[in-house]
Amino acid sequence: MFGIVKFFIGVHIVELLEKLNILSAAAKYDVSCSSSGSRRQNSRGGLGNAAESGICHSWADDGRCISLLKILLTNYCIYDCAYCINRVSNDIPRACFTPDEVVDITINFYRRNYIEGLFLSSAIWKNPNHTMELMVQVVKRLRKEWKFNGYIHLKAIPGADWQLIAEAGTLVDRMSVNIELPSSESLKLLAPQKRRESILQPMSLIGSHILANREERQRFRKTPAFVPAGQSTQLIVGATADSDLSIIKLSETLYSKFNLKRVYYAAFVPVSSNPKLPSISTPPLEREHRLYQADWLLRYYGFKAQELLTEARPNFKLELDPKSDWALRNLHLFPVEVNQADYRHLLRVPGIGVKSAQKIIAARRFHSLTYEDLHKIGVVLKRARYFITCRGQYFGQVPFREDAIIQKLVGKPKKTTSWTQLSLFAESTGEDRYSTITGEL
Repeated sequence: MFGIVKFFIGVHIVELLEKLNILSAAAKYDVSCSSSGSRRQNSRGGLGNAAESGICHSWADDGRCISLLKILLTNYCIYDCAYCINRVSNDIPRACFTPDEVVDITINFYRRNYIEGLFLSSAIWKNPNHTMELMVQVVKRLRKEWKFNGYIHLKAIPGADWQLIAEAGTLVDRMSVNIELPSSESLKLLAPQKRRESILQPMSLIGSHILANREERQRFRKTPAFVPAGQSTQLIVGATADSDLSIIKLSETLYSKFNLKRVYYAAFVPVSSNPKLPSISTPPLEREHRLYQADWLLRYYGFKAQELLTEARPNFKLELDPKSDWALRNLHLFPVEVNQADYRHLLRVPGIGVKSAQKIIAARRFHSLTYEDLHKIGVVLKRARYFITCRGQYFGQVPFREDAIIQKLVGKPKKTTSWTQLSLFAESTGEDRYSTITGEL
């Protein structure tokens, strides 16, 4: 009898591992996971803690890489979106977790120190409400039955009943509703079963409830939190003909009107063939990188989308970061004297980030800054030197002309390399990693 029980337990574990392999691999194309901003404290007899540093495949303020279990509930899908590997017409291995299985895996992985939280998304199985109900069951059991206080990021399913989404919002730290395609025309072309309104409506409701909850918590401290780490979304780059200008204008609207915490950009990965999809061999990763840099400029540097791009020039140059490109097109505003310029103008100088601009303002209260002082403060002088003067002296060492400066900034062209889909735990290196982490442009 014991042998039979052991056999069935072994079979169950093998099946569970197979599901985990399928559904964790299917989740890697979703990049909109982040946990910054959560302050969920542990409770007596509870498990986990998302306070202070947060949980995600990201970098904490102290430099740690934080991990979470990132899976789909299922990759069975009723939709046939041309760009998606999980579309109903694609012949791939399929699997589906039960809510109990997701809970068991999360708790056991956490106890073994494999993870510090959960990112749970899903394809649409049967219908949006059915899928959302299962996901709510997962987070409810984690929070209520297991008293799990670690970080949870949950995907809200477009088209699901608002009551289900609202209930989930009281249990998780962050929610996201993926727009995926930047325009209605793109949706009609590649995802005709989806409607833009069904995506934007829950985003709007989640955003308004977050604001209302913050006001309520200021008056009543015991009011339960609603999505305390905010909401995010994802846009696919390169699957359609949408320009960079249309993408960043959409992001600008989402930040201002929908109270979004973050917009993520995912270079289109050619995982399937379809006459409606572009014929490319590698994802447009450089374009994705430029959009992330532009996103930082929108959120932290006071730029507007129409300043960075125009209808006449709707796409970013791949060889230049957006801030340097803007500065070269507006040379009449430069060079800036670092000992006199205000904070807003300092932020517009390529190579001067938010922190270095603040340090400049603070330091020059006591003395006039030298060129060497700027290096110590953290200014990226290999870019900034062409757009500033220091004590009236210009250190660019080239004529103050667009062609001369751009030649220095661009330098030698980079060698093209092959690409691979990065692991969730992979680290980038060098200056790009620093820029991605800090946003210093």
